[in-house]
Amino acid sequence: MSLALYGHPFSSYTQKVLIALYENGTLFEFRCLGPDTPQHAAEWLRRWPLGKFPLLVDGERNVVETSIIIEYLQLVHPGPVRLLPGDPLVALDVRFLDRFFDLHVMSPVQHAVGGALTGDPVKRQEGLAFAEQKLDLAYAWLEGQLADRTWAAGADFTLADCAAAPALFYADWTHRISEAFPVLRAYRARLLAHPSFARAVEEARSFRPLFPLGAPNRD
Repeated sequence: MSLALYGHPFSSYTQKVLIALYENGTLFEFRCLGPDTPQHAAEWLRRWPLGKFPLLVDGERNVVETSIIIEYLQLVHPGPVRLLPGDPLVALDVRFLDRFFDLHVMSPVQHAVGGALTGDPVKRQEGLAFAEQKLDLAYAWLEGQLADRTWAAGADFTLADCAAAPALFYADWTHRISEAFPVLRAYRARLLAHPSFARAVEEARSFRPLFPLGAPNRD
C-alpha cells in the first residue's frame, strides 16, 4: 500500500486528515505514534525531523501540514467527495474557514492544554483564561457565519468541516459552547453525527483519560 499516515487517533490534527481519508474511502495504512508503537517513531522522524504529526507518506513523497495533505489527496488520490471546490473564489472561502478553525479555535485549545500539561496550577488557569477569551470571540463570529448553512462553507462538506470537527470537539471540552450560540451548537452536533468524524471520535475514545483538562462524560 503506497499511502501511510503517521499520527495519533486522539490528536485533533490527525483526526482532521483521517476525516478526509474516511470521507472518500481512501485506502491507507495508519501508523500510530506512541509509547506502544516505538517501531514507527524512527521512520517518522527520519522523514520529518521537525517531529510534528500527522505525516502522510505516498511512496517516497512526504506530505506535511494538514491542509496541504488534504489538498494533496484531492489532487493525487481523488475520491467521490471533492473537499476543495473547483471554483477558485469558493475554494478561497473554504481555505479561509479552514484557517479560521485551525488558528482561532484549535490554537486557543492547544494553549489551554499546554498550560495544563505543565502541572503548574497558575499556568493552567492562565491558559484556560486565554482560551476562554479567544474562544468566546470565535464562537460569536461563527454563530453569525453559520446561519442558514448546513456545513461551514454552505451545502457541501469540505476541507473547512474537516478542520472544524476536531477543533469544535475539543473546544467545547475546553470552554463549553453556551446556549447563547444555538447555531454553533447544532453545527457541532451535525459534525459529531457525520460518519467520517463519528468514526474518528470512536477510534479515539479509549484515549480520553489523556485529555489534561479532563474529558467530560459526553460526546
